[in-house]
Order: sequence, then structure tokens, then C-alpha cells
Amino acid sequence: MNDDLVARLKANPRYHELVQRRTRLGWVLTLIMLVIYYGYVLLIAFDKDLLAAKVGHGVMTWGMPIGLFVIVFTVVITGLYVRHANRTYDDLTEQIKREVA
Repeated sequence: MNDDLVARLKANPRYHELVQRRTRLGWVLTLIMLVIYYGYVLLIAFDKDLLAAKVGHGVMTWGMPIGLFVIVFTVVITGLYVRHANRTYDDLTEQIKREVA
């Protein structure tokens, strides 16, 4: 990439909007994921009795569905980010490419 193209790209207000929006969403999703993940780890560390409590009359404990929730939540939040990125960021990127090129 040549220096002129880089300078035009960095001067484009839509580029700054794209960077700001992606950064903000990235930090929000990261914070949410950290709260869920470390909340589960802290639950393991400080409330083992809750996680060891049986669900109903079977052998499954609360730790299993809560752990599964952490895994499923990770997949869902990733899918939401990809969907949002495909709808929003791709359009904005194309606009930037047309304006800069």
C-alpha cells in the first residue's frame, strides 16, 4: 500500500467512524465475555456447593448447565458479532473503498 493511499484512508471520516465503532463494540463484547467467563470461574472457586447441587432427581448438577451456558454464550456472541459486522462494517468498508480509490 503506498503512502498516498494510506494518508487518504486515514483522512477519511468514515474510516475513523469504522474504527471507532468496531473498537467500541469489540470492547463491549470483550467485557461481557470476561464477566461471564470469570463469573463462572469465581463461582467454581467460591460456591462449589451451588455447582454441586443436583438438578432434579438425576445425576446432573448445576455446574453442567451453567458450564454449557458459558460455551453456548461464546458461540452466540461470536455469531452476533459476525452478523453485525457483515451488515454494518462491510457496507461502511465498501463506502470507504469507493471514496478513497
